[in-house]
Amino acid sequence: MPVSQQAGTVGTPPDPKGQPMNAVADLAEAVTESVTAPSGRLVAGRYRLRSLLGRGAMGRVWLAEDELLCRPVAIKQHLANDTGSVGEARAARARSLNEARTAARVSHDGVVRILDLVREGSLPWIVMEPLSGQTLAEVIATDGPLSIDRVIRLALRLLDVLRSVHAAGIVHRDVKPGNVQLCADGRVVLTDFGVACRHDEDFDCPHGVVAGSPAFMSPEQLRGDEPAPPSDLFSLGATLYAAVEGRTPFDQGGLWATLTAVAENPPGPWLRAGRLRPVIAGLLAKDPCERLTVGAARAALLDLALT
Repeated sequence: MPVSQQAGTVGTPPDPKGQPMNAVADLAEAVTESVTAPSGRLVAGRYRLRSLLGRGAMGRVWLAEDELLCRPVAIKQHLANDTGSVGEARAARARSLNEARTAARVSHDGVVRILDLVREGSLPWIVMEPLSGQTLAEVIATDGPLSIDRVIRLALRLLDVLRSVHAAGIVHRDVKPGNVQLCADGRVVLTDFGVACRHDEDFDCPHGVVAGSPAFMSPEQLRGDEPAPPSDLFSLGATLYAAVEGRTPFDQGGLWATLTAVAENPPGPWLRAGRLRPVIAGLLAKDPCERLTVGAARAALLDLALT
């Protein structure tokens, strides 16, 4: 199947009557849209919207101009559901605050920088650094699978990012090609902390709630288990498989069949991974206790880089 279809982030178990899941479930999510913002809307008296960069079920991301500091920024607009209720607006504010605070806790050039959090009307907007380049999803959809050497370099950078994220007490819960930005300056940036969890006194991760993107979730994430770092490593393995093979590792053509494969089936087929296969397979271990750690995966990749 083509690599330009999407299965987006979910907050509850998916509807079995929904759309079928395609080969690389999320690879088109972040394809840029060049849509002019209506009337150059001014947000919070400071940020002038210029164009729509992308959209999803939970919000939109705009390119904007900071008129105070005369610099470009990106702004994420969280949306309430169509009901427009007070409860929905409150939930949107809570999501924005959690996302902004969570991402801001990580000091690493591989995590998108949060610049501000403002309110316009009843809903919040997150102001971030603008990122150049393309998402990994876009690169795969446009150019096809990456070379083994390029995936090794990508994997090492993402492992370094996840090490910092986890050291800050955070589980991202949505590592996937659409949330990996390959910047023009060579940076590899992990974006969208919208469903991330922080293990501290300020925030409790909701247990029993499925959050993430189905084709890249870990088996324990599908079960609604307590979020933990090994889950992100499984999602990284699925992301690296997609990068080198051009498809998700458990695609079965339909949503529920794919979710069953994530929980029960071995990944595959392996057509292009070559010497990367043992590392990716180690990250895709069903049992989180048997899954490669950041350190073990990094050591194995460094060995591969020297061969």
